[in-house]
Amino acid sequence: MFHAAQPSGKGSKLLRYVEHRLRITLSDSRVITGTFLAFDKHLNLVLSDAQEFRTLKGSKSNVIEEKQERRNLGLIILRGENVVSIAVEGPPPPSTSGRINVGGPGVAVGAGRGSIPGAAPVGLGGAPVAGVGIGANMMMPMGGVPPGMGRGMPPGMGRGMPPQGY
Repeated sequence: MFHAAQPSGKGSKLLRYVEHRLRITLSDSRVITGTFLAFDKHLNLVLSDAQEFRTLKGSKSNVIEEKQERRNLGLIILRGENVVSIAVEGPPPPSTSGRINVGGPGVAVGAGRGSIPGAAPVGLGGAPVAGVGIGANMMMPMGGVPPGMGRGMPPGMGRGMPPQGY
């Protein structure tokens, strides 16, 4: 379970840097930068808007070339076992008031699925919907139970054995 708070120990030092931009060097020499969100007792780290930087070495005609490769990763968890060093790259953004870069890469945002934000789903807005519940065109029998909604089990099911051919 990830925590953004721990009362004492290593956690209290890391806690100061929640929402800061960090640069983390991994044991395989990759460098990850991202916004620090949380950590756990194993020092696994959660970063949002993370980017990976790798230095690729190649040789062309006896000349060694180093090429920096960048990849956007989004929201990630880094295993604490692989972390070699952590450096603060920048302070938290001033506009953060309990929110994390809404709509940026690596942040979960609802897909929409055709609904209007803040509106009740169809059928729950107070107006009756055809085919849901008991409409005005359905007559209630004298017993107060809608047609097809009898009480108890279906015929042949009440004796402990299923009907033949079941």
